[in-house]
Order: sequence, then structure tokens, then C-alpha cells
Amino acid sequence: MEHVQVIRFAAAPRRRRLARLGDWMAQHRRAILAMQWAVVVFYALLVVVPAFLPQPNPEARLFSNDFGASSFVDPSYCAPDGSMAAPQAKAPYVAQWRDRLVLLAQYLFWGVWWPFVIASVVLMGRVWCGVLCPEGALTEFASRHGRGGHIPKWLRWSGWPVVAFVLTTIYGQLVSVYDYAQATLLILGGSTVAAMGVGYLYGKGKRVWCRYLCPVSGVFALLARLAPVHFRVDRARWDAYPGRTGAVDCPPLLDVKHMTGGSQCHACGRCAGHRDAVELAWRAPNAEILAAPTPPTAEAVLLIFGMIGVASGAFQWTINPWFVAAKQATADWLIGRDILWPLDSDAPWWLLTHYPASGDLFTWLDGALILGYILAVAAVLGGTVWLCIFAAARLGRRDWRAQALALTPLAGIGLFLGLSMMTANHLRAEGVSLAWLPAFRGVLLALGATWSGWLGLRLLAAAKPGAVRLGIGAAAHLAAVAAVAATWVFVFYVW
Repeated sequence: MEHVQVIRFAAAPRRRRLARLGDWMAQHRRAILAMQWAVVVFYALLVVVPAFLPQPNPEARLFSNDFGASSFVDPSYCAPDGSMAAPQAKAPYVAQWRDRLVLLAQYLFWGVWWPFVIASVVLMGRVWCGVLCPEGALTEFASRHGRGGHIPKWLRWSGWPVVAFVLTTIYGQLVSVYDYAQATLLILGGSTVAAMGVGYLYGKGKRVWCRYLCPVSGVFALLARLAPVHFRVDRARWDAYPGRTGAVDCPPLLDVKHMTGGSQCHACGRCAGHRDAVELAWRAPNAEILAAPTPPTAEAVLLIFGMIGVASGAFQWTINPWFVAAKQATADWLIGRDILWPLDSDAPWWLLTHYPASGDLFTWLDGALILGYILAVAAVLGGTVWLCIFAAARLGRRDWRAQALALTPLAGIGLFLGLSMMTANHLRAEGVSLAWLPAFRGVLLALGATWSGWLGLRLLAAAKPGAVRLGIGAAAHLAAVAAVAATWVFVFYVW
């Protein structure tokens, strides 16, 4: 397919600085491609290498030189005269740096990478997808050198992002993906292999995996609606452009001419300047939610039952004392009836967490209760939020799916707070003082709740339903916001 060249009217107005940045992206594809492959290499190092190294010493630390006295007093490392034997003396230090590598990969990937990917989508749109994502680069590479088959209808089903997000999130909890490199390789490495396989089979140089199957594509599409920058299309200039131009090489298969928002745009910059009608531009962070057409049902379901329901359950089960009490009561009930097989911890590591060297073994009961807890939170919290949103929308004479979009800021901040729990855990293990963290979390949570509440009221007021209906609808919407915020209050300040 012919690639786009940036061609403009001779009399076109001077481009703004942000628009010129978009033009630079279109004109320097080689630089962006080099950046993508650098990220691919870094990603491979973080995901693959630690999975083939032993588990770190429980006393190992990333930033401290104290790796536990036990690793220095082992007599097997001493010569007969009591001095360190030359060959063996290196062994503890090799183990220390090996442990550091595993801990560094874990910290960078789960403590830095993913929380700030979420933040970057809210701030800059899906630049991560179009410029940095290793899976995106690899699936596009495979697609350009693959069979180029027709995309089947079943693959275009709009529900795949919901199913993929839910299954990946739950499975990640069952195998402790945040804690063990083998589980990280299994889930993320498996996703990468699947992305390359789909790219090889379908797409003709496009990112079919990213558009239809990526487990986080739907989440990013929702969060990108809040980004204050986007690639704006001027339809009048597009239609008025003289002559013919080549088709836009759009990786996620978008109809750029009719693009009105940034939810599906990967912000790769390849369309910038096309027909002198596409430019990177500022916009109000709320513009797409307030003015966009009704989203697909799958997107609203993902927001309420996935990002709010399933994700909340996944982040909170480890610290919920009610979960611990329920687990103990269930175990006692089973023992009292001589039903002991659910208490066995013989499941393979790829099904349930099983790391004897670390003393971390999930029983079948653990797996069942984790699964049940996450699904119960998704049903109860998600169902409560949906009922409130549905009631607010009916009272405001709006579509509930459009009203649900107002919860996007709070859901996005919730994801960031949940993922940053791993960041805090790593820093605490290194002895870093985090006395400021409760206040910081409170500010973010208040910001998300206020933002989502204000958006919901704006959406209801725009429909002009009448004072009484508006008041009751506003109360219902704010009840949904309060329900979501309350779950994080329990996580950070009660449990």
C-alpha cells in the first residue's frame, strides 16, 4: 500500500507547534520504528530473561547491598583457613546480582511500566499503542510478512476486548502474575505470540490483533477519550483538497476521513498532514465524552463490569479481611466433613500459584475462592453501578451507555491506583518512606470522583429532562460514583 506523504496547500495557514510535532511523526517513520524495536528488545529482556532465573532470596533487595547474612556465612564458601575460597567467593555475589536483575525486572514492569502506561493514555491518547507498544510493533511486522488473509467475521466481534480483559485479569490473579516472572512470561509472552500469529494470518500490514483482540485495547479506547490531544480531521479541507492522494496507512484499520475522536486512534502520526486536513491538536479533556455518539454496548460493559468490577476484585482480594475470614471458615467446614482434596496444593504453576521454594502454594480452595470473589465483586459492584447509571439515564432521557462514559475518569484513576499498589510494595520493601502516599491517593480518588460526578451531571443537564427528573437522576449518578469510590476507601483506609 502506498504510504502517505505530507502535502499541503501553498496558501495553508502556518501550522501550530503541536501540529508540527504530528507532521514530524509522519515524516520520520524510521526514527519511530527504531524506537519501537528498542522497546521490543527491552520488553523481551524484562519478560523472558527473569523467567529462566531462580527465584530471588526472600531477603534480597534491589537498592540495598544487604542480601541477608545467610548468603555470606555459608561454610561451603570458605577455605580451610577461614578465608573466602577464590572460585566460590564469587558465587554469593553472582546470586545477589541475579536476584537484583529479577527484582529490577519485576519493579520496572509492574511498578513503573504498567501504571504509567495507563497514565500516558489519559494524558496523551494512545501514543503508547502507536509508537511504543512491543506487541503492536511485532504484530504489524508479522502482518507485513505474513499470509495477508481476509479478516474473518468472528474475529471482528466487538465483545472480544471484554472477554480478553476479564479472562486475562482473573487468570493473572490465579497464577500471581505480579509476583513471579514465569507467570509474567506465560501471560504476556503468550499474548505476544498470539498477536504475532494473528498478524501473520491476517491484515496485510495492519494491526488486526490490536484492533479486535488485544486484552487492553478496550481499556485504552475508553481512557483515550479523556486525552487533551488528538489527531483532528477537518472534513471540509479533506473534501476540498485538489487532486488524488494515496490511502492512509492506518495500522488499526480506521476510516480516517470520518474519524471524530481518539478512542480507536493509535496516535502513530502516519496520517498527519494528509490532504492538509489531519493535524495533532489540543482539545478539552471532556470533549469526546460530552459530544461523542453513543458508544458500543461492549465498551460500556467493559467500563462498568471490567474496569470497575473485575479490576476492583482483583486488586482487593489480597487485603480484604473478609476474604481471609471466609477462606478460613470454608477450610474449617471442609475439614469438619473430612473433605480434604480442596486443601491440596498440587496444581501446576501454570494453573494456580505453585512455588515451593518461596513457600507460595495455592490450594484448589484458594483458586476457587479467588475466582468466586472477583466474579462476586464484579456482579455486586458492577451490577449496583449499572443500576444507578441506568436509572440516571432513564430519568435524564439518555442512553445508559453514553451516561456510563462519565465514570471513565474514576475508573481510570482506579486502575492507576490499583497498579501503583505494586509500586508502593516494592518501594516499601526497599525501605523507602511513603508517609505522603495516603494523602496522594486521597487527592487522586477525590479528583476522579469529582470529575466523574461533574461529567455525569453535565450529560444529564444537556438533555434538559426537567428539574425533578434531573435532581433524582443526578442523585442516582452520584450514587454510582460513591459506590466506586467507596471500594477504594476500604482498600486504602479501612482494610
